[in-house]
Amino acid sequence: MNSKIRKISVVGAGYLGKQIIEKSLLYNYKIKAFDTNKEDLDAFTKRMKKTIEDKNLSASITQFNNIAEAVKGVDLVIEAVPEKLELKREIFPKIDKAASPHTIIATNSSSIPISKIEDVVERKDKVMNIHFYDLFMLPIADIMRGTQTSEATFEKGRAWLESIEITPLEVKKECYGFVMNRIWRAIKKDCLKIWAGDHADIEIVDKAWRLFCQFFSKTNLGPFQFMDRIGLDVVYDIEMSYFKNSGYPDDKPPDALKEMVDRGELGVKSGKGFYRYKTK
Repeated sequence: MNSKIRKISVVGAGYLGKQIIEKSLLYNYKIKAFDTNKEDLDAFTKRMKKTIEDKNLSASITQFNNIAEAVKGVDLVIEAVPEKLELKREIFPKIDKAASPHTIIATNSSSIPISKIEDVVERKDKVMNIHFYDLFMLPIADIMRGTQTSEATFEKGRAWLESIEITPLEVKKECYGFVMNRIWRAIKKDCLKIWAGDHADIEIVDKAWRLFCQFFSKTNLGPFQFMDRIGLDVVYDIEMSYFKNSGYPDDKPPDALKEMVDRGELGVKSGKGFYRYKTK
């Protein structure tokens, strides 16, 4: 277990809040939980205590009826309330006031950058985004700094994720949608356009996606590795074709890609693209 973070508070025990709690318990963390739905939290806490007993874990879970008590004495607070900026900005000062000075406060928001919340707390160096997907089926999490987040805070958050076997996806520069959500958004946006424009049946779209994912699963290629295999000159020409067809500025490929092509960095066939390759 990560020696820096031992006790965790989860504020909001909905779908992901429960997963955060359960996953952390399996790695023997001490959990304090709060949710406005006391009846639901009662039932969940009872199940988790049975899990701790059945698996002979050294973890613990304690539920609380108010935020102030739930965040006292912990090393990390994860806010997992509904995706409403006003609600998060209301809750963060309560956490900030009651938590210990060393405590890190993270939001599990799926879209709201911590920079839109940080001004309501004093500890601006100890806040960050930790956005989970499904902790058991898709064990990844976007992690992103605020405008004043310290490197110590960021690294503690990263280390805790790794300690519960969640792969951290670092966002270097703040962006809406973080990493995986932004990739997924691009996919679903065009799937919806194909469907709404009656260009193909939804079953065909789903079949194409499944087969595409099977290919990537077998080859273990990421999008940038795949582009390198295709050839960045080819990728650029394809993207320009889309841009010329639509005329939308957002469809224009980045100038940085054109600069790579002009330098002869074409991917596998030239020995260098987004990655470097051995040439014969």
